Amino acid sequence: MLGQIVSVNVGKPKELIYKGKSIQTGIEKQPVDKPLLLTKVNFVGDGQADLVNHGGEDKAVCVYPFEHYAYFSSEVGLSLSYGAFGENLTLLGLTEEKVCIGDEFQIGEAVVQVSQPRQPCFKLAHRHDTKDLPLRFQETGYTGFYFRVLSEGVVSKEDSVQFLRRHQDEITISYINEVQYKDKSNKEKVKKILRVPFLSQSYQKTFMKRLQLLEKQN
Repeated sequence: MLGQIVSVNVGKPKELIYKGKSIQTGIEKQPVDKPLLLTKVNFVGDGQADLVNHGGEDKAVCVYPFEHYAYFSSEVGLSLSYGAFGENLTLLGLTEEKVCIGDEFQIGEAVVQVSQPRQPCFKLAHRHDTKDLPLRFQETGYTGFYFRVLSEGVVSKEDSVQFLRRHQDEITISYINEVQYKDKSNKEKVKKILRVPFLSQSYQKTFMKRLQLLEKQN
């Protein structure tokens, strides 16, 4: 499995007005051509405003598949540039049905690992003035995903994304999205997801709460 970097995108948090209220958000990323150091928590030059729901070691790099740009351009009517969905890496060849939790990749000097799906939030709707955009992410499964950084290093747009290894359970991002948003009451699938040791802490908590609720119902 080989991925290609279409764009590297970074941006610092800035103030925006949403429904008459001021919010801080780092969703507005801009493409950069120069090599950047990827640290354990982000690319140098990048930042997140809401560190409860974004950022941290489990969500150091937000990834979005280039393949989905066509859908949001043609079906939703959005005018898009790279980084449009707040992603740090716009990648070709690594979609949600191909990528599994725990997959490791070499990107330039850095080694990264898939940790969880991306959770679409209201700031996507605000940025593109499209109220149902987060819901469309959920319904299509075109969520993107996150990398944690196992080994820091310099990354450039010209670098390839080389697959290194995969966890034996092979739980794809698409599988998790299906259980998260559609097949919510499937206890066995929830248990299967929780058995993957490389799932982010926040998603472990989410699915543990789901499992506890389902067991109470039975």
